[in-house]
Amino acid sequence: MHERSSVDELAEQLRRELDRYSPGGKLPSSRVLVDRFRVSPVTVSRALAQLAAEGLVVTRPGAGAFRARARTAATATGDTSWQEVALSADGAADLVPRSVDASGVLVSLAAPPPGVIEFNGGYLHSSLQPERAMSAALARAGRRPGAWGRPPTEGLPDLREWFARTIGGAVTAAEVLITAGGQSALTTALRALAPPGAPVLVESPTYPGMLAIARSAGLRPVPVPVDPDGVRPELLADAFRATGARVFVCQPLFQNPTGAVLAPERRGEVLRIAREAGAFVVEDDFVRRLVHEDAGPLPRPLAADDPDGVVVHVSSLTKATSPSFRVSALAARGPVLQRLRAIQIVDTFFVPRPLQEAALELVGSPAWPRHLRSIAAELKARRDTMTTALRLELPELSLPHVPSGGYHLWLRLPDGTAETALTTAALRAGVAITPGRPYFSAEPPAGHLRLSFAAVAGPQEIQEGVRRLRTACEQMP
Repeated sequence: MHERSSVDELAEQLRRELDRYSPGGKLPSSRVLVDRFRVSPVTVSRALAQLAAEGLVVTRPGAGAFRARARTAATATGDTSWQEVALSADGAADLVPRSVDASGVLVSLAAPPPGVIEFNGGYLHSSLQPERAMSAALARAGRRPGAWGRPPTEGLPDLREWFARTIGGAVTAAEVLITAGGQSALTTALRALAPPGAPVLVESPTYPGMLAIARSAGLRPVPVPVDPDGVRPELLADAFRATGARVFVCQPLFQNPTGAVLAPERRGEVLRIAREAGAFVVEDDFVRRLVHEDAGPLPRPLAADDPDGVVVHVSSLTKATSPSFRVSALAARGPVLQRLRAIQIVDTFFVPRPLQEAALELVGSPAWPRHLRSIAAELKARRDTMTTALRLELPELSLPHVPSGGYHLWLRLPDGTAETALTTAALRAGVAITPGRPYFSAEPPAGHLRLSFAAVAGPQEIQEGVRRLRTACEQMP
């Protein structure tokens, strides 16, 4: 049995048995639990730690685990209502309010209730993550000389070199900064490139986390529509002229949420339009390593074909590994690189060296290409399972594009369908889905859903999730 599921099952069993013990009463020893449930000592330790985190158990080194005593009544809280005035007053002179709405991001981060199928996840299911390879890489990294020392602020030279090679073109290690995940890199890029109150052009629809970054920085997202071939160049040029924007954020490869790939004839157009506008293109190359088995050769990153420093490139290892493996890169050419570097140093100092060393160990191991081949096959199979199930069970949902990379499908709802009501009905039916509204920075042209096929256990769960979604649709008025 998978270690994580064993921990969850043991924790649930111990929860059910807690009433046998009086508050403060001692639970059986770890050795007894190992023998009784036929699990490893590590599983017992993790299950008890889970209960301790929930406040159900207290562990005392050398003494064992005890049922937690009932908490005393909470003391009276202070009056924090003054903060509403203070926070609003600080932004009174802002051109764009810097309120922070993380709901669009939390949809893909929050774990669903037990028994609910996770069609809203943004990361690989644990069965798809290279856990053994990551653990081995971390163990080897910890033994490297100087592994726990302070790294260079720009990142380890060998890791910067590896990212530069994967970007290609004339990008060099000197033009790469190691950052703590793609979200952090995008935050740094937008802070570096646009002052508060400025417009920033974004694809429509686009990733809600990027919209949240822009708004929290006081920027004004301006939508530029995307079709199956990526952003529409003529509308991009119009948007630059109309707004005077100096930044365009895009995902040219397997765009989130549509799955579109920027067409070859549009790549040069996008760079030319931005260059003529005196603007930067922030290229979020977030799922290049989640290509499907049937994709064929991939186009190079825009940064590889950009000699003039128009593109600020973001790429990450997180999506192809684990949400906790937060290692990414920012690549840029020219004076902007120093501004990016300065902002990152002020914000985070540097990415912890053990994590950088582990990333080097992982991508340099034979397990890395094997893992990429494995998830390429598995993601294709899951995509095909979901598309087949949707066409069979829910033909009224329009699927305009089936991507050959990434981890989700983007569906258009029938006219008049209420996204919020359907999302609620789906949750009641036992499946968590992502509504389309948070992906639009302005009024959406129609209702949509994004369904992830990567965060579930496998094909059977995908088929069951689609059946539950059909039930939810049937219950809609």
